[in-house]
Amino acid sequence: MRWLQSYPREVKVFLVASLISSAGGSLMWPLVTMFVFKVLGRTVTDAGLVILVMSVGGIAGQLLGGALYHRLGVKRLIVGGLAMNALFLLLLPHGSGNWHLFMLLMLLVGFFNATSMPAIQAFIGFRFAERRGELFNVIYVANNIGVALGTAISGFLAQISYDLSFILNGVTSAAFALFFWFYLNKVQKSQGELHVQKRKKSVDGQSVWSLLRIYPVYLFMGVGSFFLWLGNCIWNNGVSPFTISQGMPEWNYSILWTLNGLLIFVGQPFILWVKRTFAGSPQAQMTASALFYMLGYATILGFHTYPSMVAAMVLTTFGEMLISPAIPSFISDRTGKAAPFYLGLVGGMGAAGRVVGPYAMGLLFDWNGLVPVAWLAVGIAVLSVVSFLVHAAMNRDDRPEPSGLTT
Repeated sequence: MRWLQSYPREVKVFLVASLISSAGGSLMWPLVTMFVFKVLGRTVTDAGLVILVMSVGGIAGQLLGGALYHRLGVKRLIVGGLAMNALFLLLLPHGSGNWHLFMLLMLLVGFFNATSMPAIQAFIGFRFAERRGELFNVIYVANNIGVALGTAISGFLAQISYDLSFILNGVTSAAFALFFWFYLNKVQKSQGELHVQKRKKSVDGQSVWSLLRIYPVYLFMGVGSFFLWLGNCIWNNGVSPFTISQGMPEWNYSILWTLNGLLIFVGQPFILWVKRTFAGSPQAQMTASALFYMLGYATILGFHTYPSMVAAMVLTTFGEMLISPAIPSFISDRTGKAAPFYLGLVGGMGAAGRVVGPYAMGLLFDWNGLVPVAWLAVGIAVLSVVSFLVHAAMNRDDRPEPSGLTT
């Protein structure tokens, strides 16, 4: 692939490491609801509660990961977060026999998995500032090639052992922690110090409260993300139990996520056309993303058959392809050295949607199946479109950078 030849060797190594890590993660996450529902014999509401608890941990991890970036330093935050995540993943098989212990372990997995996310994104933005927008998309594609590989075997692996999925996920997380340990040590030796220094009482010399007051740069983008990820819970807490209740094997559900990962790779020309035609800015890409999600959920609502779920996965994947690189790119471009804080803040707001969504959709599914879940997803997607439109209006490209932020 000629486009990859233009990147330095360290970027190529980083892409391979990200691909392996995402492949390991995708062995487990699409199967959590199935594990709770089928293996543990709990209700879909209980499955939603597990994901809710994990997402609460994710919110705390995102917020603390962004706020502590300058205090702890990038190496401690990334390596420590990934290593602790690996530890609790490896302990999951031992806790599945005790419902409350299993919930606690899922909370800790959600927390430590999330602490490294804003740090990794911020590090990429700082280290490769000249090409960060392009690189965010390339890394996103590499991660989802890993997702395609992992989900391709996750359903079959679940028929052998769910515990094996947890263990392999933990092993890949540990391997990713080791990669970052050696990689960041090399960066320190080559430059004398990491790109970002530790700071004791503020982020980029500004207090947290002063950064929070600059609401146009993050508030409506975060609210839109909240609605978007709330609606996206339809897959784990609507589609997944629906396929089981219809007597479909696990691989029917995992193949949807395989399609998601493959489409993120082969669908790049279409997304490039969308960006060139009517979504050139990150703000426009967020709005277009929400529209694709809305169309996908409407497809499930209108037909609620397996072919409609395949079509919906195609539409929502296009939405994912637009928004996933757009948010870190917008924040990195607009907020300078305060980017880790805002990445964690917006990431935490989006994760809050994963808190509300699973439990609410689990209740709706237990009440009356897939249809009310799909209605909720469509309504939430409309609110997401409105939120991103407001964000775009408050952050037009011809406007100056929000007061108080320095680059």
